[in-house]
Amino acid sequence: MEQRITLITLRVTDVARSRAFYEGLGWKAAGGSQPSFAFFQMGGMGLGLLAADSYDKEIAGDAGKVTHGPTMLAHNVRGKADVDRLVSFALTQGGRLVRAPADQFWGGYSGIYADPDGHYWEIAFNPFWPLAEDGSVTLD
Repeated sequence: MEQRITLITLRVTDVARSRAFYEGLGWKAAGGSQPSFAFFQMGGMGLGLLAADSYDKEIAGDAGKVTHGPTMLAHNVRGKADVDRLVSFALTQGGRLVRAPADQFWGGYSGIYADPDGHYWEIAFNPFWPLAEDGSVTLD
């Protein structure tokens, strides 16, 4: 198996609301998006929003509702000011503050907000993982 992720799918209760949240952040939904699902191109991978009933059926079939723990995704940025700006901006679009931006024990700076369905997003500046010009990160 090649070491890569091509799509992350989030279980959402209201696709239209969640799509509006991410579009409010400035993301553009892919052309094939529909009322029951939406996809966003993120560099070389994608983010999917799938209605809870469809998500549960895809995973569990007729066995019932899927239970899962919280998901945390991260968006690394080039500096502390970017963390402050993006966390604040996400809150204006309907995000909920989970942890205010602050210096972290691991040597970086980050803050966390939750999207309308409670999925956590960490906005982080990590001086040990400098971003390439295209925004990609190399974990070293």
